[in-house]
Amino acid sequence: MTAPTGEHVKIREVGPRDGFQNEPEVIATDDKVRLVEMLARTGLRRLEVTSFVRPDVIPQLADAAEVLRRARIPEEVAVTVPIPNERGLDNALALRDRFQEVNLFLSASETHNRKNVNRSIEESLNGLERVIGRALAEGLRAEGVISVSFGCPYEGHVPAERVFAIAERLAAAGCEEVAFGDTTGMANPAQVRAFFDAARERLPGVELTAHFHNTRGQGLANVLAALESGVRSFESSFGELGGCPVPRGATGNIASEDLVSMLHEMGYSSGIDLEALVECAREVQRVLGRALSGHVVVAGPVDWHEGG
Repeated sequence: MTAPTGEHVKIREVGPRDGFQNEPEVIATDDKVRLVEMLARTGLRRLEVTSFVRPDVIPQLADAAEVLRRARIPEEVAVTVPIPNERGLDNALALRDRFQEVNLFLSASETHNRKNVNRSIEESLNGLERVIGRALAEGLRAEGVISVSFGCPYEGHVPAERVFAIAERLAAAGCEEVAFGDTTGMANPAQVRAFFDAARERLPGVELTAHFHNTRGQGLANVLAALESGVRSFESSFGELGGCPVPRGATGNIASEDLVSMLHEMGYSSGIDLEALVECAREVQRVLGRALSGHVVVAGPVDWHEGG
């Protein structure tokens, strides 16, 4: 792989939503707001803050409106809000001035989509196409998110052709960006390389984003494979928080601080202050009262230990 010369890589931090939603104990709203504000001042330019989902399904996000209203986020940070359906969009639009992007999500397997949102893939697409149209009319940027793009814990292999067909529907509806989620950590680097090589051919003009989980320890290896295929946009979660509400055992996203550390060591730029990001991960450990599984939060960035 040719060494980059400061080439920029985009990172969307998803911890305050994707990370927090998997926590069994409800995190205080004050702590959520404080952590969001800390993250927003690390140099991150994309930040997923919360989601307007049913509070009886994900109680952790019941305070979505309050968090979005209270958090003081610099103007240069694009705030993203995942939207599950038209009702979620209605709720979010009450705070339209507080965010700029929406994520519209569904799964690439029928079984996972049924378990996650209780709809078929076609039903989800039909609903999301309406949501995307309304979001664009409000001046919002739309990102499609396709879960279990690299394998489903219920159905096993997910054909790439099916994933690309869904992505093409989302792009045709107006999504400028499509994220492909390795939701339960089933991807491997060879698969990722071939997948994104094909995706670039199938989806010209669409920003391709990779969303990897570290369930089986291959998260950063998959990032490297995606980089080699030309991907320059990733999603990650500070402290390696997160997972998937279904099924059990779907552990966290790749850690943002580990991702940024690797990118910087390889010569890529992200615009993110790694030391500030590590402090965010350490602070969320204090809030949760337990150690997290990210590596750099323990070892520190490489340059902290020169001569040690």
